[in-house]
Amino acid sequence: MADVELIENLPFTTRRTVGAQARIGLVVLASDYTIEHEFRNVLRLIDEPGIALFQSRIANAPNITPKTLAEMGPRVTETAERLLPGDDLDVLAYGCTSASMVLGPDAVNTMLAAAKPEAKTTNPASAAIAALNALGAKRLAVLTPYTSDVNEHVRNGLEAGGFEIPVFGSFNEPMDPVVANIDTASLIAAIRTLTKHRDLDAVFVSCT
Repeated sequence: MADVELIENLPFTTRRTVGAQARIGLVVLASDYTIEHEFRNVLRLIDEPGIALFQSRIANAPNITPKTLAEMGPRVTETAERLLPGDDLDVLAYGCTSASMVLGPDAVNTMLAAAKPEAKTTNPASAAIAALNALGAKRLAVLTPYTSDVNEHVRNGLEAGGFEIPVFGSFNEPMDPVVANIDTASLIAAIRTLTKHRDLDAVFVSCT
């Protein structure tokens, strides 16, 4: 056989192609139907082609209770570590409002940072509080799909953030696949019920 000339360590340069401006990592519930689709719609609306979204799905039970939400805690870091192993993210988010309230937003951010310490971390609980503060809102109507035991965590989390909640409404639905199909008309009707004849600054609709 003829000898083959082997040339190794050829010079090369690199540049970011996908996510040249920013890379966003998202931990998504296995039972979530909508967040990836909606997140990509938001990225299209802001028209920044250099922003890329990468997602990893976390195992969870489809019935939403404080217990099943808390059971995700030990899996958050492991799930986030599956996002671009060996490379960096600019932002890392956890996509569950109720679990962020049950686990605690600071605890969730710590779990995310353990997977990607270089990334800025966020979750729906801390993001909601930041957004409501940016709007100057203090008196809230809150609408959730959850049962009362989960709603208690949501209410406590928002009140700890410094908000008054004079009215709190819920669809009282424990199953995530059903929640994903609650239609727009139902949401609008519920919001109208909560806000009618009440002095409020904002409405917070919980559940990513």
